[in-house]
Amino acid sequence: MKVTFKILLVAAVVVLIYMCYRSIMAPIEFEQERGAREKAIIARLIDIRKAQIEYKNKYKVHAASFEELSRFLKEEKIPFLKKEGVLTDEQLEKGLTEKEAVKQGLIKRDTFWVIAKDTLFGPAFNVDSLKFVPGTTQPFFMDTASLVSGSGYTIKVFEASVTYDTYLGDLDKQEVANLKDVATKSNKFAGLKVGSLEEINNNAGNWE
Repeated sequence: MKVTFKILLVAAVVVLIYMCYRSIMAPIEFEQERGAREKAIIARLIDIRKAQIEYKNKYKVHAASFEELSRFLKEEKIPFLKKEGVLTDEQLEKGLTEKEAVKQGLIKRDTFWVIAKDTLFGPAFNVDSLKFVPGTTQPFFMDTASLVSGSGYTIKVFEASVTYDTYLGDLDKQEVANLKDVATKSNKFAGLKVGSLEEINNNAGNWE
């Protein structure tokens, strides 16, 4: 009986130590994984913002769908400025402008019209991946709206977003619930997003 008791006691101690270890490491591992996923998602949201800004420059509105945004990137051309030479500190101190330097032939500035995707992201960029949340097969939510500024101007806005449940749903449920609870109490979006359909924020990301 004494031997059995000792074995059970050792087993209980091992289990207790493991539980303590997991209680410490689980949140750390969750935050590490969350950080890695959010880094990739933020990079994708920045790409979406970049594409939407160029789309609006051309059409005066944002693309209402990823299909239209993808079509723009694949088919439409936007200006690409090729630069050769830069003004020296001495030239700048003398008040020489870039425009005047071009006229004098000191530097070159040539504008070419290039497919939007190639200009913004490079030829190897996969446009079709833009709509998907990295690491998942789920698309980002995206929509557009018109808001009235405090001075009475109508401003076109867009939002692209993804919730915690979508990109963290396979991790510790309690940790995800904690994040959502903090967001709710702070009146913030429970996830990552760029732009907003509710306020004019100059296309800012909620991580910025």
